[in-house]
Amino acid sequence: MPPEMTARPRWVRWRPWKRDGRVTKLPIQVTGTMASSTDPGTWSTYGEALASSAGTGLGFMLGDGIGCIDLDHCIDDDGNLSDLARDVLAMCPPTFVELSQSGRGLHIFGLMPEAPGRNRGGVEVYSKARFIAMTGNRYKGSPSVLADLAEIRSMLI
Repeated sequence: MPPEMTARPRWVRWRPWKRDGRVTKLPIQVTGTMASSTDPGTWSTYGEALASSAGTGLGFMLGDGIGCIDLDHCIDDDGNLSDLARDVLAMCPPTFVELSQSGRGLHIFGLMPEAPGRNRGGVEVYSKARFIAMTGNRYKGSPSVLADLAEIRSMLI
């Protein structure tokens, strides 16, 4: 995980949660109780979250200058990227990219100003009050650092 992320106390755990007939990811505290994407009192350090056995895995609360471009369903059965995902990755400077929980999506993390989230044309961009379930499975050797994605964010929304 990038040091820019592990140094911030914005970590939680998550567990599956059934809502409206589908399973989603619910952020929880290291104690197992619900966490909030807007209440820092429910977040922990990376070490505390890593040591906890609550829930299924680690999550990160976006904000404080860290955002994510979320590309769902962009990797096919053969491991090939969609044209959209290739184009978005080509726009980004070297930065931390991980495979999503499904193995079919990408999380592109970087430095971004806090702003409302957007979902346009299959590209989701979030930089505050949002939780991302982390895998730590770097995509094709992406670096473990965060690049400045502020310009890319403005081009995508």
